[in-house]
Amino acid sequence: MSDMSTDKTTDKTDANVDQKLKEAYFTASQGQLIWTRFKRNRSAMAGAIVLLALILSGLFAPFLTPYNPTIAGRDKGYENGAPQIPKFWDENGFSIVPFIYTSERQRSIKTNFRWVTTINREKRRFMTFLPHGDPYTLFGLHFDRHLFGVDKGKIHLFGTDFAGKDIFSRTFHAINTSMAVGTIGVLIAFVMALIIGGVSGYYGGWIDSVLQMITDAIRTVPAIPLFMALAAFIPDTWSSEMRFFFISIILGFIGWPTLARRVRTHLLSERNQEYVLAAQLCGASASHIIRKHLLPSFTSYIIVDLVISFPYMVLSETALSFIGLGLKDPVNSLGVMLQNVTKADVLLNYQWYFIPVIFFITLVLAFVFVGDGLRDAADPYSDSKT
Repeated sequence: MSDMSTDKTTDKTDANVDQKLKEAYFTASQGQLIWTRFKRNRSAMAGAIVLLALILSGLFAPFLTPYNPTIAGRDKGYENGAPQIPKFWDENGFSIVPFIYTSERQRSIKTNFRWVTTINREKRRFMTFLPHGDPYTLFGLHFDRHLFGVDKGKIHLFGTDFAGKDIFSRTFHAINTSMAVGTIGVLIAFVMALIIGGVSGYYGGWIDSVLQMITDAIRTVPAIPLFMALAAFIPDTWSSEMRFFFISIILGFIGWPTLARRVRTHLLSERNQEYVLAAQLCGASASHIIRKHLLPSFTSYIIVDLVISFPYMVLSETALSFIGLGLKDPVNSLGVMLQNVTKADVLLNYQWYFIPVIFFITLVLAFVFVGDGLRDAADPYSDSKT
């Protein structure tokens, strides 16, 4: 009897749990349903974690990196230097504090008096944490402490380039720059797409025809010839900041047609719904109906489209800078850094120049996984098991 009563109690508990889950499902908001489904996508969650880590590393790059990435000759004796990997032990014994070896440059008769870099394994240089270093500004505040450094000389975890710049510092600052360009471009494209797509979809008729003609004209403009013409237009006297904002604005002005098309399609199908007609009968203006009623019903898809647009903006900036039409030194962006890997000599002798490429691929893949996850979760009602 006790076993039967226990089974009945268990069944009732399970039934209560199922009932609560069903109630939670049917009473949950759209955002909660999207988040629940998104969490079950492991690849999307992994991409979100990696993407968040990269974004934070870019934002806090001045603190996380030991040196100013724009200053050449950080270590004059270590130009085109290989990555310095911290160690805890070697043949000379163990150390609690990680250390690197000292690099020494000297001329030799054997090399026709050319500079030769040798590693002195007897001279250890120990890492330090939170040392004072190059001053920087972070969120409007001035600091001079960095996450790590070394007690003597310089440390270059990713090596140095031909000018002696620290590639580790340049990489993390480049992530921040490329993300900033993508953010500005996406915001401009987002605003233009909502305005043009909203007006076109809500009013229809000749207004829709004219706006769609403009949209199709923008979509048919070839990007590379356009940027080549703009590159010829940009004066050499422009500062790096002016070039930065100019590239961001141009990317935004040519990136809105796709989202505008989607907004227009949605509004064309929704503008005759009963809640829209009720708002019209109440005297609501067209801008109020579009802003308060139509666009909120499309919010999840807009968010998905924005996330998916980010990697394309980053790719555009990188491609333009890579071919010399975008940002240039001393601005640090992923595209600018990828310019250094175009020579065969780099592949043969300076393979560490490809480290920023790994971060670039990781950033794009993280955006893709997150975008795919959001796209699958944008319509949570399609899967009753969520």
